[in-house]
Amino acid sequence: MILGLNVPGPYAKHDLANPQSLSSHQITKTGITDLLSSDILWSFVIEMEAFTHVATGCTIIMIKEQFEEELEKAKNDKNRTQGKANPQEKQPKEEILKVPVGPGPYFYISRSNGARLVSIYCQQRGWQRIYDNTREDYALKWCEIKCQETYYHFKEGEQLLYQIPNNGVLTSKIGLLCCPEQEQVMNTISRNPNSNLLKMEEFFPKSFHLDLKNERKAFFALCKDEQLWICKPSCSNQGRGLFLLKNPAAVSTFQDKFHRAEEYLLSKRVLCRAPQARIVQRYIPPLEGKKFDVSSYLLIACTAPHVLFFAQGYVRLTCVKYDAASDDLTAHLTNQYMQEKNSLYSQLKDETIWRTEHFNSYANEKFRKCKGLSKDWDFTVFTERMKQIILQCFLAAKHKLDRKLGYFDLIGCDFLIGESLKVWLLEMNASPALHTNCEVLKDVIPAIVCESLDLALECFNKCLKGHRILPLETLCHFVLLYHEDDADLGQKQPLKLQSGLYKGQYMRPHTHSASLVKVLENSPKKPG
Repeated sequence: MILGLNVPGPYAKHDLANPQSLSSHQITKTGITDLLSSDILWSFVIEMEAFTHVATGCTIIMIKEQFEEELEKAKNDKNRTQGKANPQEKQPKEEILKVPVGPGPYFYISRSNGARLVSIYCQQRGWQRIYDNTREDYALKWCEIKCQETYYHFKEGEQLLYQIPNNGVLTSKIGLLCCPEQEQVMNTISRNPNSNLLKMEEFFPKSFHLDLKNERKAFFALCKDEQLWICKPSCSNQGRGLFLLKNPAAVSTFQDKFHRAEEYLLSKRVLCRAPQARIVQRYIPPLEGKKFDVSSYLLIACTAPHVLFFAQGYVRLTCVKYDAASDDLTAHLTNQYMQEKNSLYSQLKDETIWRTEHFNSYANEKFRKCKGLSKDWDFTVFTERMKQIILQCFLAAKHKLDRKLGYFDLIGCDFLIGESLKVWLLEMNASPALHTNCEVLKDVIPAIVCESLDLALECFNKCLKGHRILPLETLCHFVLLYHEDDADLGQKQPLKLQSGLYKGQYMRPHTHSASLVKVLENSPKKPG
């Protein structure tokens, strides 16, 4: 019997005992394999419509939200293949697949996040855009999605490549902040009497790995009060797959459904990859009014040696006032993707993003007297705490991060301000959103992208020439956070480049560029 799953549309309620009532398109055996490799256990947990169909002893469960998400991804992929622009970032009209005539340097951009801004920056330098992902003669490659092949063909000291390949040790929700090994590193550093570093519980909300049995057990044993918890996948974004646990009864129901799902899969011996890792985290309520968070940036401009910068970003707010009892996720999550789902977004779009100057004035007026804040608390105490936390997270992950001359990364860092003005790190994000769909973002994002590229290029060129990195001519909005050559942390000496080893050849115009790719492709590979 061929396994199959009939998907009802549009998510109507059906008689689940009667497979004939499920009609639409059929998912083949390959599709079922994909479903089994997705987050099956959690389909028992999220309170929303689901449907099942039993075939040869296998129960396939698909959640409405997961199915909608896959449909949305499929539509986006289809739009890309048909040349349609992502609504958040219009594609330039000149994006026609063609081989540039000039001698370069060349740049390649994948997907739409920041594409227009990066393209403008490179073209202003006289660089030419290429559209063939297999070409290896680029000066800069800016990819939203990481590809193993890209890193395999990367030429250290000759090219710039956006995103450190294993930046997940910093940017996945469990990669750094919930990993016992990383926590041990942090605690070791913080025990140094000369260290000003914080303990994790001082800046990161209490969290548990739900894919680890001992952590899961500890969480269920702890949740006996009325505190609010938030459960989310480790590597998702835009609020996908997230839900709230509002009280002990919800946690108990969640625990019961989880155990039943786990036991069922074990009894049926369902063969599949492990479900996507999830964490459950203590929910941090806002000071008052609307839920908000503060977005800032960590720029790793160079990895050999490490050179880090920090920049203020902007403040994100919800459209509606915070209500702990509300099931509406737009009252709890501030990202633009989620806020667009609120019916008030079209009217309040520009009010959901504040400049940091606006927030500083608000804090001066609203909290300075009643909370005893110093003047300009946002630009002094709060900013210094953000920098301290970001640097500490980097130092804990530094030994794991891949490093080659030419790797650089821009990481988004989201902070919450809780009761008593305590600063919490919510998460760190790879490839942060660089769209400019409101007035504040039209000012903030282009400056961030432009200076990130300026600093990455300047550090790269100085390393090639053997010059000292500091001082930096292009430093403007960012502030230096860490320079490995000048750091005195009792760690190993920074990676040193062999003099004359790298030439940065793809950064310069070169002749015979049209045939360069064929030469590279046809050149014999070295043994070993």
